[in-house]
Amino acid sequence: MIAWRLLAVLLWLVAVAGAAPAGAADVPFLSGRVVDDAEILAPATRERLSARLKAHEQKTTNQVVVLTVPTIAPESVEEFASRVFAAWKLGQKDKDNGVLVIVVPEDRRMRIEVGYGLEATLTDAISGRIIRNEMTPRFKSGDYDGGVEAGIGAIVGLLEGGQPPSADNAPRGARPAVSFEGFDESDLPPWPMRILLGAFIFGVIGLFTVIGVMTPGVGWFLYLFLIPFWAMFPIIVVGVKGALVLLTTYVIGYPLAKLILSRSAWYEQAKRDLKTKGTATIGGFTMTSSGGGSSWSSGGSSSGGFSGGGGSSGGGGSSGSW
Repeated sequence: MIAWRLLAVLLWLVAVAGAAPAGAADVPFLSGRVVDDAEILAPATRERLSARLKAHEQKTTNQVVVLTVPTIAPESVEEFASRVFAAWKLGQKDKDNGVLVIVVPEDRRMRIEVGYGLEATLTDAISGRIIRNEMTPRFKSGDYDGGVEAGIGAIVGLLEGGQPPSADNAPRGARPAVSFEGFDESDLPPWPMRILLGAFIFGVIGLFTVIGVMTPGVGWFLYLFLIPFWAMFPIIVVGVKGALVLLTTYVIGYPLAKLILSRSAWYEQAKRDLKTKGTATIGGFTMTSSGGGSSWSSGGSSSGGFSGGGGSSGGGGSSGSW
């Protein structure tokens, strides 16, 4: 049996790697309702936004603040937004009615962080629509001023009693991010982190895929066992569409590769050795047969074995990219 416990531990480390940034960006000083540290907004835009947010606070007591920073890599925008919100203590103490809009141009990430008191009005779903429909299309065209003003306009309008944006009110030509069971592709981590996670994830499940293709007997069990891993884990690296392509390639490619290899001389020899000797050596690894199946060990040892295991994944939040 293959060491499933090792596989479970390695796949669990994927979540740890994604959740533990190597460094953390400094929280800027709260100098006003618009803190444009990335210097992406025109002076006139900053003045208009500040005036509108001041008027909104006087009318409702809600505190809405805009923050732009050049980069926060490798920290996620969700973690950074949480730290900033906690440090700035936005909103009234007894109402928790603060809203933080963060834009990180070099990382191409943004987020709307909402205080507890406003979550029933400015929900995650509505925040996501504002990001996708109002901000993302303008950011893609390089219009940071228009994107931030449109986002703030939608937030303030809703908090002052206006109607929430509909799911189909994206500007003409704009395409909303693809969602899959609550997973928004705009929630993918920055590319440097995706490359590192991809090397780890595909290294692990790729290794066991190769073992399954090369192993007589237990290889077909591995084929079925690895399908959920190829279906879910690639999503955090290549998104939903990319994961579908990889899953299709795996589902079709694995049987074809095994069929081709099964006709080779070394594969037939390995099958005979397993039946007659109980062991077979391929590429420095030793297979041992047990109860009609087979297992792998390295360095000429036949004491290794497989055991049951599994993994889990999750995510969410009102964030976006462009």
